[in-house]
Amino acid sequence: MKEKIMRAVFLAAACVCILCVALICLFLLANGIPAFGKIGALKFLTGAVWRPGNDIYGVAPMILGSLYVTAGAVALGAPIGILTGIFLARFCPRRARPGFRSAVNLLAGIPSVVYGFFGLVVLVPAVRSVFGVSGKSMLTASVLLGLMILPTIISVTDTSVRAVPESCYEGALALGATHERAVFSALLPAAKSGITSGVALGVGRAIGEATAVVMVAGNQPAMPSGPLHGLRTLTANIVLEMGYAADLHRQALAATALTLFVFTLAVNVLLALGRGKRPV
Repeated sequence: MKEKIMRAVFLAAACVCILCVALICLFLLANGIPAFGKIGALKFLTGAVWRPGNDIYGVAPMILGSLYVTAGAVALGAPIGILTGIFLARFCPRRARPGFRSAVNLLAGIPSVVYGFFGLVVLVPAVRSVFGVSGKSMLTASVLLGLMILPTIISVTDTSVRAVPESCYEGALALGATHERAVFSALLPAAKSGITSGVALGVGRAIGEATAVVMVAGNQPAMPSGPLHGLRTLTANIVLEMGYAADLHRQALAATALTLFVFTLAVNVLLALGRGKRPV
């Protein structure tokens, strides 16, 4: 009887999760599709001008801005996060490991607005003094998002490497490999799927972040012109204008959210295909 009850509880929890995703999809479709019909899907997605006052809605600058910032964040954060996770799993002294993991967990618990304030007070002046620009730019946003995705990638990499059977490591040592070679040649390939999942979660965190990006990216609804110039992402566009939007403007922001949702789904599918698994 207990087993049947718990099976029903687990099934109900899974159904609730699926229902939540379905409701979000329906909400986005119901509010975003009318904007595509009124503006035109091609014109909306490829338009280079966003001017709500004149009923001109083109999200191409925001799509490119999201792509550039996310790519920069992953390029900066993924290598550091993966190497740190490997260090925690196989190279960190046993006594120091709890302290390092607590620091990573603390980094994950810092609110986005605190990260944004740190970027505004520290990163923006640093970029301004080094490059002689305003400081609120694609580079600043990429560095900040790279810092924000570190805890996710570190934790998943650590767990994935430790989940590999010890026999893989011992077999590599038995064949004459050093400790470093056994870790990077035997354990790391075996943990590739989990590490890729961690990077995918980091991509989702980077592309979906709004508060911190609004504070450091410059928020210019124009085509990105370089890493030292300001830009606007899809999430920042929604956050900045949803408070006063109405009618077609509000529908255009809902279509922006739908575009972001589809884009995030596509990234996850591509990463799942890249690691040789069928996307769920």
